[in-house]
Amino acid sequence: MIKKGVYAAGLSVINADRTLNIDATINHASEAIKSGLHGVFFFGSTGMSQLISMNEKKELIAKIASHKLRKQFFLGTGNNSLNENIEIIKYAMEYDFRDFLIMPPAYYKGNTDEGVFDFYSRLISAIPKIKIILYNFEKLSGYKFSAEAITKLVKNYPKNIIGCKDSSYNLFESLNLPNFLMFPGSEAKLLKGLELGCSGCISAVTNVTHSLARKVFDDFEKKANQTKNDQLISIRETFDQYNLISALHSFLSIKNETFKNVLPPLILLSQENQKELIGKLTNLKFLKEKNLAA
Repeated sequence: MIKKGVYAAGLSVINADRTLNIDATINHASEAIKSGLHGVFFFGSTGMSQLISMNEKKELIAKIASHKLRKQFFLGTGNNSLNENIEIIKYAMEYDFRDFLIMPPAYYKGNTDEGVFDFYSRLISAIPKIKIILYNFEKLSGYKFSAEAITKLVKNYPKNIIGCKDSSYNLFESLNLPNFLMFPGSEAKLLKGLELGCSGCISAVTNVTHSLARKVFDDFEKKANQTKNDQLISIRETFDQYNLISALHSFLSIKNETFKNVLPPLILLSQENQKELIGKLTNLKFLKEKNLAA
């Protein structure tokens, strides 16, 4: 069961033939957890989930089900199709996964509150025991949750709608529902969110800032002085200057060449941009061996 903490939207490691390297993907998530994360979500947008086949997803799910870190592994779905969402969730629930990070279907623009409510209602009707973390990311889905839309979902399905990842940043500062998890989608918002009563963060860049983000989280919990938050924010803001997936894979490929592969239409940063990124991170005193979990 997901609880308060620092999480990553896990990266997917891709083979040269553009298939999912399941073992390496799991190993990367495991190392990030050992470096400080409370958990990792597979098959979010950072993991290129929309571009990964259903069979590959099922194979990874079956493999992590018996992993020693199983309780710290969580799942997105990364599907637009209602029926494919239902299929992958039912499959995962056979392995006792219950919590899922689910974005409203993307591609078609102009989605309404009523249409999105209907999407989640149908999921819950098909899978009554599901626990859903709503994924608010207008940039990718074309839909931005309002506080009213989430409140309506929670009111109608209080046992199923358990939280929200807010990557549109219009909710984490103001929406405060009882027994509801709120995770801003960036570690740059981590401390501010915690001060406002949020639950932590679920972020792409915590794939590499895991130790720093955990330090900020732990210092908040202990009411200690914050010595790393400014650096954490600066590193996140640096990555935000580029396509995050391209930047993260380019950064991690310095140590591990398997990260050089991404799925089309994504590509790595140009050599010029990679050099620029590394220079900025070096100036921030971040480019250290221990930060390159792989």
